[in-house]
Amino acid sequence: MQRLWQGFYLDGRTATRHSITIQLTAAALHIQMADGRPIAWPYARIRQTQGSYHGEEVRLEYGTQPAQCVVVQDEGFLSALQDAAVSKVRHLHDPRRRTLRVRLTVVAALALVPVIAGMYLWGIPAAARLLAPLVPLSWEERLGDSVFEHVAPADLRCLDSRRSAALEQILSRLAAAVPDSPYRPRLTVIDQPVINAFALPGGRIVILRGLLEAADTPEQLAGVLAHEVQHVYKRHSTRGVIEQGSTSLLIAAVTGDVTGALASGIEGARTLGMLRYSRLHEEEADREGLRLLQASGIDPAGMIAFYRTMEEKQSRHMDAPSYLSTHPDTGDRIANLTVLAGQPPMHPVVLLPGEDWKDIQSICKDRAASPARGNETDASH
Repeated sequence: MQRLWQGFYLDGRTATRHSITIQLTAAALHIQMADGRPIAWPYARIRQTQGSYHGEEVRLEYGTQPAQCVVVQDEGFLSALQDAAVSKVRHLHDPRRRTLRVRLTVVAALALVPVIAGMYLWGIPAAARLLAPLVPLSWEERLGDSVFEHVAPADLRCLDSRRSAALEQILSRLAAAVPDSPYRPRLTVIDQPVINAFALPGGRIVILRGLLEAADTPEQLAGVLAHEVQHVYKRHSTRGVIEQGSTSLLIAAVTGDVTGALASGIEGARTLGMLRYSRLHEEEADREGLRLLQASGIDPAGMIAFYRTMEEKQSRHMDAPSYLSTHPDTGDRIANLTVLAGQPPMHPVVLLPGEDWKDIQSICKDRAASPARGNETDASH
């Protein structure tokens, strides 16, 4: 084993480097100055400030500040020191442990993967489900109102009190089946040809003209409204906000700083994770929406028929309904809803008897001539 090493000595008071010879003994590092003066540093009192990384010169310090310093450019010096010492000098780095440390780091990283996956798949949704009921209703309403002003601008709202009252009857029928809910669903129709609808936190439900016109009967629209109302009752938007915030915290905890290729990979995983959460919510809204129809005495066949219409549009490559963009496979959801619906009710409620459904669907016809006022059909309990 090599016991004599070449290096440099600094006295801590000047920047001058003095060439030295270093001898490694059982208990101390012996320094031989160029003028023959010897210096001894006990291993226990030496501090290492450099040399823990491959290719980095070794720097050892001794004494109070300004400390004396020894610099050795051969990293094998540290391994030789560990071999020479009568007892392990654990406060000084041993390069031979570097490979073990890398292996342990890889093992730890691999072990962390299923933990992170578990957080995405189960931990974050479970936490959101538990925390959402603790969010004040007033906060949800303020958030919903803020988003509503952007997604449903006043100049696109369809304003017709008579037709709105008819739509209000459908929503009120559904809301009456959940009398203990703190939410007060409010419906707004927007003059856009896209087939879409969405629910906002706090109770706002927005339906685009294209979807209203695609519903062949009031019962089909009731199926859509039941689905959207359940998004409100189940606080899916609020849970989504919590899930997104929790995911951001998870990214920060794992990476410390989201940059470069690592950021792209994790953001991709995050996008897939949020899509999964969305589809879980959609499945729950389907299931609970159908039960809400049944509780209201409405035949769920209308809900299923509407989805069949959407499926046909999809299969014919027509203007793809935006309403299906984040939903589960349409064929699967129709099959699941058909099983859940069971036998049709013997005496289903007929919605809007005596009304001209085609006329109600034209609620946006005179929008340009209507005064700019907020139109919201309110299903108060």
